[in-house]
Amino acid sequence: MTSTSLDSAAGPARRIVIAAAGAAGLTVALASCGSEDDSTENTSADSAGTVLGKTSEIPEGGGRIYKEQGVVVTQPTAGTYRAFSSKCTHQGCAVTTVENGAIACPCHHSRFSVADGSVQAGPATRPLPAERITVSGDEIRLA
Repeated sequence: MTSTSLDSAAGPARRIVIAAAGAAGLTVALASCGSEDDSTENTSADSAGTVLGKTSEIPEGGGRIYKEQGVVVTQPTAGTYRAFSSKCTHQGCAVTTVENGAIACPCHHSRFSVADGSVQAGPATRPLPAERITVSGDEIRLA
């Protein structure tokens, strides 16, 4: 009979501990939601995007590859800028040249249009995925 009385005394104590731990966790979660720190300023600075380069670096009818960012920026017509992934859709090789209106992959010689990333020559069958960029003055940013 002693074991029964010990078990019933231990039950509520565990519940109290669990409830207290839950309340403490909830308090921490709510406090962190309402905290104000400088992280929002950093987020808004990051939301402007990564500076890739200047518009003067992108030849009309051609483009430039930004290897570190994995992006190709093109200027199909004067003042029109486009951006695409620099990863070939055939087998994932990085494209290496932009010339004669085409973005070229060295691995299997797929070619993509500087205007819209569409396939000009296979073996790739899918276009290069478009990337978001913004142009402000002479500055190009990856959005």
